[in-house]
Amino acid sequence: MRNWRKTDFPHPDAALAEADGLRWLAEADGGARVAQVRHVEAGVLDLEHVATGRGTPAMARAFGAALARTHAAGAPSFGYVPGSTGGFMAGAPMPGSDAATWGEFYADARVLPFVRRAEADGAFSERELGVFTELADRLRSGQFDHEQPGLLRDGGVAVARLHGDLWSGNVLWGAGDTGGEVVLIDATAHGGHAETDLAMLDLFGAPHLEEILAGYQEVSSLAEGWQDRVALHQVNPLLVHTVLFGGGYAQAAVAAAARYL
Repeated sequence: MRNWRKTDFPHPDAALAEADGLRWLAEADGGARVAQVRHVEAGVLDLEHVATGRGTPAMARAFGAALARTHAAGAPSFGYVPGSTGGFMAGAPMPGSDAATWGEFYADARVLPFVRRAEADGAFSERELGVFTELADRLRSGQFDHEQPGLLRDGGVAVARLHGDLWSGNVLWGAGDTGGEVVLIDATAHGGHAETDLAMLDLFGAPHLEEILAGYQEVSSLAEGWQDRVALHQVNPLLVHTVLFGGGYAQAAVAAAARYL
């Protein structure tokens, strides 16, 4: 039985957090397949080895439907993190939240903390900082609050169960013993809005994205106007990448935020 070992963590407890997140995602009934945790200790995570191949439209559509069911498994609150570590994002402890609404959560736990970290590195001008401040004010006011997808609405689930780092590199197109399923790795799992995971897939160009979205909507219809909110949900991952990598991500984050002012 082959394993894949990961030891590159910003903090030893991040291995425990990732394992907790993967196990939590795997609990979703009919949800997206997640790499099995074989062993975890501080600084070390062993996962099942996933043989990969080329994705197909059929695999993508099935993955979209499964992801919708993962989201619908829900979370107790915005910002909830499974396990005892509190989670990690951008190499540091994940900002906590006791927000009652998505807008408040997104402003105070997903936008401003990373703006402040990037500001410390000189990433933004005063004018650009003002863009994020105004966006945060509008988020807190409820201007951008929007419904969760249909499966959550129908089930009375207010908060989605998110992978949290669902860019294309964390979506493995399985082959061989996976039965042709998509397998997810490297979760930053937490409670949030389902559209955030979908926006992350869009941000870095997931293969067969149209089929993923079609499969998702067959199971769980997205709220009206979701296309217009994609960039809003991308503000956080762009800020995270600004903190981690700098470069053009800062200007991309400003441009995404400015669309909503």
